[in-house]
Amino acid sequence: MIREVSADPLNRSRFPIEDWRLVETEYSHRDLGTTETLFTVGNGFLGMRGNPEEGRDCYAHGTFINGFHETWRIQHAEEAFGFAQTGQTIINVPDTKLMKIYVDSEPLTLSVADLERYERALDMRQGRLTRSLVWRTPAGKRVRIDTTRMVSFTDRSIALYELEIELLDGNAPVVISSQIVNRQDGGSEYRTPDDNPAGFDPRRANGFAWRVLEPQFNTASGNRMALGFRAANSGMTIGVAVDHYFETENTYGVASSTEPDRGKAVFTVEAEPGKPIRLRKAVAYHVSRSVPARELIDRCRRNLDRVRDLGFEHFQRLQREWLDDYWENADVVIEGQPAIQQAVRWCLFQLAQNAARSDQLGVAAKGVSGSGYEGHYFWDTEIYLVPFLIYTMPNVARNVLRYRVNLLPQARERAAVLSMKGALFPWRTINGEEASAYYAAGTAQFHIDADVAFAVTKYGWATGDTQFLHRDGAAVMVETARMWADLGFWRRGASGRDEFHIHGVTGPDEYTAVVNNNMFTNVMARANLRNAAALMRDIRRDDPDAYARLEETLNLREEEIVEWERCAEGMLVLYDETLGIHPQDEKFLQSELWDVEHTPDNKRPLLLHYHPLVIYRFQVLKQADVVLALFLQGDQFSAQEKRADFEYYDPITTGDSTLSSVVQSLIAAEVGYQDMAMNYFLTGLYVDLADLHANARDGVHIASTGGVWNALVHGFGGMRDHGGHLSFDPRLPEQWRSLSYRLQYRGSRLQVGLEKERITFEVVDGQPVTLSVRGEEFTVAPGARVAVPLADQGPRLKSLEGSHPVIGKVRDDGSVIQAVVPESTES
Repeated sequence: MIREVSADPLNRSRFPIEDWRLVETEYSHRDLGTTETLFTVGNGFLGMRGNPEEGRDCYAHGTFINGFHETWRIQHAEEAFGFAQTGQTIINVPDTKLMKIYVDSEPLTLSVADLERYERALDMRQGRLTRSLVWRTPAGKRVRIDTTRMVSFTDRSIALYELEIELLDGNAPVVISSQIVNRQDGGSEYRTPDDNPAGFDPRRANGFAWRVLEPQFNTASGNRMALGFRAANSGMTIGVAVDHYFETENTYGVASSTEPDRGKAVFTVEAEPGKPIRLRKAVAYHVSRSVPARELIDRCRRNLDRVRDLGFEHFQRLQREWLDDYWENADVVIEGQPAIQQAVRWCLFQLAQNAARSDQLGVAAKGVSGSGYEGHYFWDTEIYLVPFLIYTMPNVARNVLRYRVNLLPQARERAAVLSMKGALFPWRTINGEEASAYYAAGTAQFHIDADVAFAVTKYGWATGDTQFLHRDGAAVMVETARMWADLGFWRRGASGRDEFHIHGVTGPDEYTAVVNNNMFTNVMARANLRNAAALMRDIRRDDPDAYARLEETLNLREEEIVEWERCAEGMLVLYDETLGIHPQDEKFLQSELWDVEHTPDNKRPLLLHYHPLVIYRFQVLKQADVVLALFLQGDQFSAQEKRADFEYYDPITTGDSTLSSVVQSLIAAEVGYQDMAMNYFLTGLYVDLADLHANARDGVHIASTGGVWNALVHGFGGMRDHGGHLSFDPRLPEQWRSLSYRLQYRGSRLQVGLEKERITFEVVDGQPVTLSVRGEEFTVAPGARVAVPLADQGPRLKSLEGSHPVIGKVRDDGSVIQAVVPESTES
């Protein structure tokens, strides 16, 4: 169901529009959690929330390292065989951002400070967070304070801070207390702000009831200090070290010390006007599953020695060069829409900040920007993020897929627990073990195997990386295909044809659980089986040695491949002739409709206000399910089928998941609901920037930011890549003058430009690229710009409005289809 979203919902007096920066010109303590997320800096390995350097006020101090977690035993009220046993939660690692500032013994506290000027900016070209303010102290002295924070893209363990303080009038003693603090076990030393939410919300991380980080080591020498810890249950270790570089013409003194949970370097200055105080702080983090903390400290020291020898400017220059290359490949330019352009670039920057240096780790639902969803990795990565990476940073895409390859041993064990052959990837995890305690919306989402296989296949089609496919990708494809062939079973259909069924699964829509023949699952499993068989035949033909290794290491046999092809051919994909749609599952259409249109806003999202069994009884969707299948396997459905399915499911899709709007935008654009496509796009674009789901405080919705790129390139740009063939059928919005973007495809870089009357292609570098536009094939050679005229931008239909179109119709059994809102009594 569509909800209107402004094309520019931000307060522009506070957040002015700039092409390459997200800027805040007025401090507010009312939305600290949201702005901490929006101004996070990270690189995919290390992330630092936008907490103020002076430490307060804050919603949640946060520094996170990808994959660094604590484990705990899941306590099931009623235990059963095969339930997930090991919970995993990302750890808030020691905080090095803290640099407390005192002038005349008065602490700088933004919530009460008299600020003559304030600007905070996330610079997406430089890859730095800056802040500049002028503070009038209670004694009437004016102080300029400038800070810079950077997490390196080129040296993933390094972060750099800079602080400059200058008295503009009057002398005063100035104290800077630069610290390392174990926030995980110490928490905040100040009162929690008003926007710290109370109450039940399964999307938020739980706290720990025990000490998590056990001190192993602490030392201070000169301006360098270091702390080491071991996680109590997971046994993971961490080392963090800090160097300080201090300069001023003022008289000053320094004192450094460490204790088990804190390191502190205190700089005391007799400051005079016109004599700036400059503090540079270099930080290094290293983590391990088993290496002693002392050894990690040695690695940190070597990082800090490099910073000392090469200087801050060296790393800042590398940061700019890395981002120049990133934007050269990833930028999407929308002419004449400055607010949307800024928001798009913020989303694309988040993808870099949370994935670029994931380095064979997963990409969590919140990346390294917060602790939401416990820091777990889901299917979001393969469906919403990996496609962006494949066409902009294929080397990073390969690294992300390698994470799944490395989980194969645990996935095989999980499949065995569920009495299946092959491998079953965990629904939510950090370390490879299933961490979803609610199996109906967790383990039952078997489609994750097909999602991983989808990403592997797409990567191979787009890159031509046969080395990865024939070695690592092949193992994933074989084991996932085996799982589907074993999970499904054969039945004789009404037509007399043998049909392959898959029962007892949950699709992407978590408001419908444990069903038979979920359409998305069956369609994706069919593709998994087909693509696995095709890959095996390609390897046997093109790389006999690799095929022989698969036969030996995986016990691969020809009869298996034949079976996969048969299962794919016989896969049951439900279709209802009466309504002319694909039912989401076998019993979905038998339920009454939930009246989404008349559900009060204070009962949304439904999962926070209704028992799952209430939701399961109705036709209501948390997120696009069938509609997502129409996109991912779009070549399997006709235009008429896509439109009919969209029109049926859109009115009962709540959008309670941030994964939904970008997919709805894609299909709305394709079938002709252009206004709806734009509104759904804006919903995905501003989900964090405008905090549309009221939980941006817990971290960036990484899948939604990836979905923004998909909606632009696949939706409005009309690009499809079914079977590894690039095709285009664009849908440029009426309000936009043009849309341009680049794709990396099989070693070539393709520039795509879309205007109302034409679409143009140019190979920037690499070999010729063959593609098609609305069925007509073209080959684009380097140096030869190809312009294809467009008669239109596709059909334009009037937006769907009002109640569901089937309400009031009579079923085959004579009953009348109704829509209701269940009563909800909350304690």
